[in-house]
Amino acid sequence: MPKDAASGRLESQWDDARARGMSGPELLLYRSNLLGSDKRVTNYGGGNTSAKVMETDPLTGEEVEVLWVKGSGGDVGSIRMDGFATLYMDRLEALKKLYRGVAFEDEMVGYLPHCTFRLNPRAASIDTPLHAYVPRRHVDHMHADAIIAIAASVNSRDLTRRIFGEEIGWLPWKRPGYELGLWLEEFCRENPEAKGVVLESHGLFTWADDARECYETTLEVINRAIDWFEVETAGKAAFGGEKHGSLPAAERRRIAAALMPAIRGMVSKDVRMVGHFDDQAAVLEFVNARDMEPLAALGTSCPDHFLRTKIRPLVVDFDPSNPDLDATLAGLPASIEAYRQDYAAYYARCRRDDSPPLRDPNAVVYLVPGVGMITFAKDKATARISGEFYVNAINVMRGASAVSQYRGLPEQEAFDIEYWQLEEAKLQRMPRPKSLAGRIAIVTGGAGGIGSATAERFLAEGACVVLADIDAAALAEAASVLSSRHSQDVVRTVEMDVTSEEAVAKAYAEMAVEFGGLDILVSNAGIASSAPVEDTSLALWNRNMAILSTGYFLVSREAFRMLKAQGIGGAIVFIASKNGLAASPNASAYCTAKASEIHLARCLALEGAPEGIRVNVVNPDAVLRGSKIWSGDWLKERAATYGKDKDGLEEHYRQRSLLKRSVLPEDIAEATYFFASDASAKSTGNIVNVDAGNVQAFTR
Repeated sequence: MPKDAASGRLESQWDDARARGMSGPELLLYRSNLLGSDKRVTNYGGGNTSAKVMETDPLTGEEVEVLWVKGSGGDVGSIRMDGFATLYMDRLEALKKLYRGVAFEDEMVGYLPHCTFRLNPRAASIDTPLHAYVPRRHVDHMHADAIIAIAASVNSRDLTRRIFGEEIGWLPWKRPGYELGLWLEEFCRENPEAKGVVLESHGLFTWADDARECYETTLEVINRAIDWFEVETAGKAAFGGEKHGSLPAAERRRIAAALMPAIRGMVSKDVRMVGHFDDQAAVLEFVNARDMEPLAALGTSCPDHFLRTKIRPLVVDFDPSNPDLDATLAGLPASIEAYRQDYAAYYARCRRDDSPPLRDPNAVVYLVPGVGMITFAKDKATARISGEFYVNAINVMRGASAVSQYRGLPEQEAFDIEYWQLEEAKLQRMPRPKSLAGRIAIVTGGAGGIGSATAERFLAEGACVVLADIDAAALAEAASVLSSRHSQDVVRTVEMDVTSEEAVAKAYAEMAVEFGGLDILVSNAGIASSAPVEDTSLALWNRNMAILSTGYFLVSREAFRMLKAQGIGGAIVFIASKNGLAASPNASAYCTAKASEIHLARCLALEGAPEGIRVNVVNPDAVLRGSKIWSGDWLKERAATYGKDKDGLEEHYRQRSLLKRSVLPEDIAEATYFFASDASAKSTGNIVNVDAGNVQAFTR
């Protein structure tokens, strides 16, 4: 059986006490969420559920039968009530009179909105007829690995009969759509005792007239497949046995950290991609196996799999028994170009007169022997989910090849789904990407007021953000807040002392593994000190220089290395200070270090320009709220310098500015966003003061 399905039988989670009193739609939601909560039942976004419910027609007041079915693009595990489409069953039945045959089945999708009940705005999916025409009140369609392993075997019909007898039927491959809905209806009429059907190369349909019975039938059928695989695969080597051994975990991550920025640069010339790394046991077993390459070349089977992963992966030329990372990196451009050409040839072979244009020809999935799997997509969640789908495909190949012969979907069938006009229409309806979509940023001092405000601004525009800080507790708190607002997929943290070469290199390597590379560095880590020059110790002077000058150099140097490895440009923003331009009493160490930052930025702007790396500076002044540098002695010392108490210092700074306004972390974040985004694509070597106006800091 598939390796990831080996954690025991599925247990019913149905709670009669909880379900008691639920309406028909509420029972459907409950059932759907239970099914989607276990990835052994179905993958994210895969499969769908439905219920036929009696409702009151809002116009006639009569009782009518309504189909509640998962809407287009939803996920049964996380769906809510507004995720279901609702359609009049009598109108769905009436569509049969309009059907002109399989050559015209796509036009039936255009009729579905005319069947909508209560003006529900949720779009009905292409699978709606498959649920509508099964003559049972409750229907589940799941993509369990154990079932697809049967469906993707060359003798899937015989295996289905051997495992399930007459209880579960079998239908040959047919693209989801109106015709398949009629096939299912005919099967049910001819086999009234059947509890479900296996669809070749696709998945499982089960049904019942009771919600709990439908749910538990689905689990029972999947469990029977799991049990059968456990017996049939016992003692058999998976995928032809082991060819390579896995490298140690730390070494796997080191190699992934080197490969991912290089790959990202090659596949992000037009649109920035975000990466994901997976070295779980199921992945390592596959990438290390003798039959990995021929099986991977066959492509995936279930339509949901290859829509997320492309029809096949790219196998990276790497030998873990004799690792030569430099040679692998040198060979990547040719391998990636060969994949592109192969994909373009696949498109040319299979395209039809009305096919949409060729899409991105780069691979989504990269398999590295001894190391694991890398996936790239337009955002982190999609990259992660694409990896999950390929793990599903691995499980399917493991099961099918152990008991039979694995068979991927025929190339033309795969193409016709990948470049389906209905799929293209769905892609065209996707919202326009946000301004920082696909961008990866690291923010030093990320747990402070300016750092977390900047991260918030970037995340709101679609970026992935690594918060780097020396304060572990503050990091955890900031990450918790930002993750709750923007999802855990897009927020990472690293403890980093910017004065340590080792810590900085480690942080960047961690970022490469987590997201695939770098686009934006915000160098913001800071301290502040205040003392007359005669009271400034060498230790205090050196500490300012170490953090505010050397630290900015170290994080920038590492950023340059990664940005150059990618070859797609990038943006570096220094958060300096008004004090880098305007002298301030009793702060010589701080002011000098900040001036060093600004000049370093100018030097880096010169070096980075040929590579498309822009370097700019934001100069704040007197950002008290949320800033850690204003706590402790600095606040007391600056108050003493100006003859104020602590409570009066913010008002003092406000009144000394030309605009008489307080400067907030969000103001600095906005200027930083400008320099990080394409809005400033033609700006480098610049300084923007965000200080409410200070004549001494005017740039000259």
